[in-house]
Amino acid sequence: MTAPIAFNAGNFHQLCEELASKDPSLANVISQYGYPPMWSRPASFPTLIHIILEQQVSLASALAAFNKLSARLGRITPEGVLALTDDELRACYFSRQKTKYTRELANTIVQGKLDIERLPVLPDEEIRAQLKCIKGIGDWTVDIFLLFALQRSDLFPTGDLAMMKAFRKVKNLSNEIGRDEIIRLAEPWRPYRSVGTMILWHYYLSE
Repeated sequence: MTAPIAFNAGNFHQLCEELASKDPSLANVISQYGYPPMWSRPASFPTLIHIILEQQVSLASALAAFNKLSARLGRITPEGVLALTDDELRACYFSRQKTKYTRELANTIVQGKLDIERLPVLPDEEIRAQLKCIKGIGDWTVDIFLLFALQRSDLFPTGDLAMMKAFRKVKNLSNEIGRDEIIRLAEPWRPYRSVGTMILWHYYLSE
């Protein structure tokens, strides 16, 4: 099995510079705003719950729900989540849909169908296949987990509206430019599209 390519704190700025040397638009972002933070999260069940909560809502509201759950359980575990009633999860700001997705993930782990501790040694596509078998987990959720929790180097989450908006803006592209064309334009960033994505998020947040 080929070892997955990852980035880390030791090579992150070097990779930012490498991408900037290939793409003047990324060089401009770094020149104006500096290096992006190397955002990271643990490769864990709580992280997957947090990312599920972030689906299609603001980061602030997702964090509020995650913190409420954390305060309720102390340590967020599959067993702890399954012991809560729907009303208790609702009190933690979980919607009906997010409650269903959270239970699906917790049940998958408890039943032994998913071993989160083994994910770091698997290739990206195998992780994607395993996680997408769980209701409520799609490509965006997998992309964010691979990027933040496993630091895999070549993620380009086209389902992320902030990243796509930033891409169009730094490239001076029309809003009519579609996903396929954006993927084509990001090809020169391979195999470090994850780092390019972080530069774009940095631009979006800085703007």
